[in-house]
Amino acid sequence: MVTGGAGFIGSNLVHLLYKSDKYRIINVDALTYAGNLNSLKDLNDSSKYIFEQCDIANKEELFGLFDRYQPEGVFHLAAESHVDRSIDGPGQFMVTNIMGTYNLLEATRRHLTTLEDKKRQSFRFLHISTDEVFGSLGNEGYFTETTPYDPRSPYSSSKASSDHIVRAWYHTFGVPTLITNCSNNYGPYQFPEKLIPVVILKCLAEEPIPVYGKGENVRDWLYVEDHAEALISVFEKGKIGETYNIGGNTEKQNIEVVRTICSILDEIVAPKSVKERQQLITFVKDRPGHDQRYAIDASKIRKELGWSPRMTFEEGIRSTVKWYLSNEKWWKDILSGDYKLERLGQID
Repeated sequence: MVTGGAGFIGSNLVHLLYKSDKYRIINVDALTYAGNLNSLKDLNDSSKYIFEQCDIANKEELFGLFDRYQPEGVFHLAAESHVDRSIDGPGQFMVTNIMGTYNLLEATRRHLTTLEDKKRQSFRFLHISTDEVFGSLGNEGYFTETTPYDPRSPYSSSKASSDHIVRAWYHTFGVPTLITNCSNNYGPYQFPEKLIPVVILKCLAEEPIPVYGKGENVRDWLYVEDHAEALISVFEKGKIGETYNIGGNTEKQNIEVVRTICSILDEIVAPKSVKERQQLITFVKDRPGHDQRYAIDASKIRKELGWSPRMTFEEGIRSTVKWYLSNEKWWKDILSGDYKLERLGQID
């Protein structure tokens, strides 16, 4: 069972699982604004892939899905995930990220009591989290699996809460859980509200590109397909009860990312209204609680499970730009709805 499988990271994970002969996938997604079945329209083998529309906030529906499909493991990705939206409307983040995770753990706990010993021993519940639970780093140092939690936004606090709940269900009830905390993802199928797709689409439209503050905030960037491979590695080989940090070993200031995208698009599609797209960069008021720097120490997963990212940022960002150019219908179908590339996360 993959929760949130119609989202950005979830759809990339589902595609990777689908390619394997080992898995039959039940994709459970509420199809909120960021859930998009068009990201999975090429998966039509009902013997390997099933979609069920269900909100993890609905406990009874979740119980019913567990009873119907008898899953042998869970990848839990369903979450409200955009910091700016959590500032504008924090309530839904509490419902989905905290209570939804609780419901899923309870459905799993109930399900485990029905399994024979062998299946119960092999069951895995993998909770996918974020490096934002650790707060903000200074100019030096890295987040490790033992870094104290220090969330700064409604989003990161809700994810920190869910991490603690997952660990409690392992220690108290013996639910066989694993947790991953990953750095910023980018790549195909990312909903156009996050930095990289926003910049790509603003560049294509030759509209002002909003950059918070001076663009000096630093993030560790991870190509989403590398992340999906890491998740499968943790699910298959990780030690129950453990946490694994997943990072891309690629620290970049936001402004550097924006300028790179501008340059790549200038090279591929000549701008019409400006000499070069960097002229479109517009610095805007920073959002409240904007963490200065995230950086992941991913040595544990590398040493214990043998995973490391394959894609360099230079290769990944160029591939991502080309994907958005080649999949215009995918993002135009999104933008034709009520959603606009507006700036969220402001406090008056």
